[in-house]
Amino acid sequence: MDSITELIKKVDEDRIVKNLFHLAKDPLPYRKLNYTLPGHPQNTLYEADDFIENQLKSCGYKTEKEGCRVQAYRLNITPPKHAQHGRPQPDDPWYTAYNLYARKTGTTCPDEIIVVVSHKDSQSWVDSPGAYDNCIGTVGNMEVAKVLADYDLKRSICFLFCNEEHTPWTSEVAAQNAKARGDNIIAVFNLDGIGGKSKEEADTGIKTNVTRYVTDEGEKLADLMAEVNSTYDIGLTQRKFKCDKPNDDDGSFIKAGYNAAVTNIGSFPYADPNYHAEGDIPELVDTKNAKMAIQATLAAILKIDEEGLC
Repeated sequence: MDSITELIKKVDEDRIVKNLFHLAKDPLPYRKLNYTLPGHPQNTLYEADDFIENQLKSCGYKTEKEGCRVQAYRLNITPPKHAQHGRPQPDDPWYTAYNLYARKTGTTCPDEIIVVVSHKDSQSWVDSPGAYDNCIGTVGNMEVAKVLADYDLKRSICFLFCNEEHTPWTSEVAAQNAKARGDNIIAVFNLDGIGGKSKEEADTGIKTNVTRYVTDEGEKLADLMAEVNSTYDIGLTQRKFKCDKPNDDDGSFIKAGYNAAVTNIGSFPYADPNYHAEGDIPELVDTKNAKMAIQATLAAILKIDEEGLC
């Protein structure tokens, strides 16, 4: 049995569920800079940061925090209705949001870096648990870190937990700082809304994953996702989708010059009926689908670690 087969079997759905409900229901109903639970000393996003950081440290990782100044979006109460949130006003409060990092240094090619990124905040303009968007991606990132904690990678890996439901997106800071340092990032996997799909798709029981890409380098990662899904019999209905321009947190890295960057998401165009709404609750998350998407992402990372990225 090869190492990839062994490692993807270690992805634990029970642990995924436990962390999902902790961060999107109890004790934390949201992950927002502009909401503090009664009687608590800090906002719920800081509480989420502490939980994620403690989980990473318990696996043996050293963590780093990078402060970024942001504002909360406002609820958009005027047309068009599809624009659910509005820009903050100049006199709205500013907050410090944190990028949270955990890293492993590779044994033979430490200068080559694979990034796994997910945004950990929930919507700042509405009281949504943000279970699919993007607690499940955050938990998936934590799960990959957990599985790889004791595994000697040839290449370095960086687990980045950022914020994009406040503005500006903190992945932009992370990507630009990586560029300024001269980091040799060879692949970026963004986990965002994994397993999220339409009610019709959910009712059929299919397990979906879309790897969304922009560049030729990104398409190679999308093709790798399809390859590992087949090779390791993961069982996803896997497809790829090309976007015309960079989007989301992987897009921040493309804009910084790191073209091998993709998003893994349950559907695209995104079809979760509770997207950015109060009904985005953990009870509705297809955690089996999410587990499979995490396994496929992990397998792709391990293939790149073993063989590099041509």
